[in-house]
Amino acid sequence: MSTIHNDQPVSGLSTAEVQQRLAASGYNELSPPQPRRVWHMIADVLREPMFLLLIAAGGIYLLLGDVEDALMLLFFVLLIIALTVFQEHKSERVLEALRDLSSPRALVLRDGRQQRIAGREVVPGDLLLLTEGDRVAADAVLLSCNDLLADESLLTGESVAVRKQTGSPDMAARQPGGDDQPFVYAGTVLVQGSGIGLVTATGKSSAIGQIGKALESARRGESPLRIQTGRLVRRLAILAGALCLLLVLAYGFSRGHWLDALLAGITLAMASLPEEFPVILSVFMALGAWRISRYNVLTRRLDAIETLGAATVLCTDKTGTLTENRMVIRRLYSGGQMLQVDSHSDLPEPWHELVEFGILASERAPFDPMERALHELGKRTLSGSEHLHEEWQLVHEYSLSPELLAMSHVWQGDGQPQHMVAAKGAPEAIIDLCHLPAAQAEAIAQVAAEMADQGLRVLGVARAALKPGQGPECQWPAQQHDIEFSFVGLLGLQDPLRADVPEAIAQCRTAGIRVAMITGDHARTAQAIAGELGLPCTQVLTGSELYKLSDEALRSRLRDVQVFARIVPQQKLRLVEAFKANGEIVAMTGDGVNDAPALKAAHIGVAMGKRGTDVAREAAGLVLLGDDFASLVAAIRLGRRIYDNLRKAMSYALAVHIPIIGMALLPVLLGEPLLLLPAHIMFLQLIIDPACSIFFEAEAEEKNLMQRPPRPANEPLFGGRLMAGCLLQGLAAFAVAAAIYAWALSQGLGENTVRALVFAAMVAGNIALVFSNRSLDASWQGAWSRQNPALWWIVLGGSAGLALVLSIPVLRELFHFSGDAPHILGIGVLAACCVLPLSAAVKGVLRAQG
Repeated sequence: MSTIHNDQPVSGLSTAEVQQRLAASGYNELSPPQPRRVWHMIADVLREPMFLLLIAAGGIYLLLGDVEDALMLLFFVLLIIALTVFQEHKSERVLEALRDLSSPRALVLRDGRQQRIAGREVVPGDLLLLTEGDRVAADAVLLSCNDLLADESLLTGESVAVRKQTGSPDMAARQPGGDDQPFVYAGTVLVQGSGIGLVTATGKSSAIGQIGKALESARRGESPLRIQTGRLVRRLAILAGALCLLLVLAYGFSRGHWLDALLAGITLAMASLPEEFPVILSVFMALGAWRISRYNVLTRRLDAIETLGAATVLCTDKTGTLTENRMVIRRLYSGGQMLQVDSHSDLPEPWHELVEFGILASERAPFDPMERALHELGKRTLSGSEHLHEEWQLVHEYSLSPELLAMSHVWQGDGQPQHMVAAKGAPEAIIDLCHLPAAQAEAIAQVAAEMADQGLRVLGVARAALKPGQGPECQWPAQQHDIEFSFVGLLGLQDPLRADVPEAIAQCRTAGIRVAMITGDHARTAQAIAGELGLPCTQVLTGSELYKLSDEALRSRLRDVQVFARIVPQQKLRLVEAFKANGEIVAMTGDGVNDAPALKAAHIGVAMGKRGTDVAREAAGLVLLGDDFASLVAAIRLGRRIYDNLRKAMSYALAVHIPIIGMALLPVLLGEPLLLLPAHIMFLQLIIDPACSIFFEAEAEEKNLMQRPPRPANEPLFGGRLMAGCLLQGLAAFAVAAAIYAWALSQGLGENTVRALVFAAMVAGNIALVFSNRSLDASWQGAWSRQNPALWWIVLGGSAGLALVLSIPVLRELFHFSGDAPHILGIGVLAACCVLPLSAAVKGVLRAQG
């Protein structure tokens, strides 16, 4: 049998009452969202125009009898569908992670006895027996507590534990955060003290359950690049369809051979369908995920990689992301002197007493991070001295209360003629206990305020001695004010910054990325941390101010503010949505449950791997496995490199299709026999596909990659200048092939010889375009020095393949070629030598104009 604060015995719920309430409220767990069926996911994928085009292209190959090519293309379709469905399925696991986190074991009082049960079996009305180190199983109001402190950082973002006090069963529920609340919340951790709580809310009705609802309803940011690629593919598909229809009609009406017209149309369709584009996008993202994993970054959503390279705003939580989520002592103030403390130097004698009595005012085996910081400093600096008292016995203690924010421990030492008393607490409370003169009290309060302005958590320490006759055989003083304390000093504690964070933020700033710090801490603490990070901190937007702002007013304020304090989880989500409404590409980092909705809503969610919760990791697109903030900079760099190389690959793919389309149309318009057949198109694809998906992906980054601002959010994949460059380069390659075609016809060469000459020119021009597109801005000569082994595999493979089909009789027959092979190869080399300077001239003109 246990008692509450009024000493009334309580027995808890009976077994029958538990069953009734379990039937009424359900288990204490978060209900998962309705899972999307696999066929629903597949249907969504197949609605994308790029996948419809892939399937259509595979169907055309089947109609032509090219079963191997059709199966290869359909394999790509199935692979992309499988990857997409896999990613969708993983994102559905986020609420499952929430359920696991929010259902710990619980010690309850039922039928008059203590029982340890699964957290999911807790029901409203249960009595939770709470002690230091417990993870709370359900929201509860405290009927009794003793020195109870709770770490609510998972819900509020505050790194400092909050103080609890006793309440009553009829009190209305409140939001987490702040001291002296009579409530504890599911998923939070008790760092000190003990208590008894009456369960008021379980499952989705709890505070952590409300976060689960917000996470379930948050909109997933869609990749801008995927939108642009889909739009480009649709436009090219419409153009290709129109060209094919016109060709079939023109050929059929002019020559009357409709089967030949259909064959010409199918050949043109094979030449013009942009089947490489979706493959390029998927391969680049998959290989990008592999590359980024070498920097200890896990990619959960492939499109997060390229979007990260376009990020304009990085919203980051402070606790556990910018800081280490632990406390260390940074300042000691005693005897009118301030000491800066680091992790290496010794502690001078004048400050030994301050640390000694700070430890005596703490628990022997502390869970509270501030008390642990005191013990760590004492162990490092006072070991072997007379200032550590492992043998002393704690004989009495005075608890923290809302009226006096200080606590005291009374110790009995071996052979000591008197009891030693150590007190610590809020500076103003310690000053009050010591009954200091007004001038001295004001001076100490001013020092404490200055320390707080530097972002430090400040504690005061005092000491006293209880003379003989006031010991255990007598009544202890009724309250701490009855003890004659002497002021010892002030402790300044801080949640330290991660060592690599300032440099990483500086690199983000150089790259034109705004860093917004979003925290649940006080505004002064947030300002001090922002100052250390080098963030603009003259303006701070607090949660209470944000609550009063309309959406439009908030969007306006976001243009000038980068520090946000006293923010609750729902407001983090609102901030991300407001940044997105301003046209920003938003990346959000975080590690707690409170970050998960914003991580899911952002274009790129970046979670911490070691300290982060499963909820944050499951909601994010990227996970920093080592919690190394510098890895985020590497991810940004890789995202930009991948986007650059993606544009190079797609520019090449667009340019190389122009001579193929041109040479498929030109013989028809001139009344000549068809020049290109399906076999020729597929041979060219054997060069185009590896070049797009392997060679360009492996290209080194451009110079000054991280010194340029992010690309505009609405920048098209093919801007005006880039599109013009692609078209002009393609036209240059077409002009060279057409010139050779015209010369061959003028020489009266046979149909198969003409075909061989033009095909060799097109293969050589194809390889020349690979060289030309190695850099978007520099000339091909400037890009020549870059190392890329895949380049020579493409050059040698394409050249060797061309030599084989021109030389081996069986292949010559299959490709309908004839003529002298060395002579034809020489014409191909001449064609490449013409395409390269023409392409360079095109880029030079556009660069001069742009």
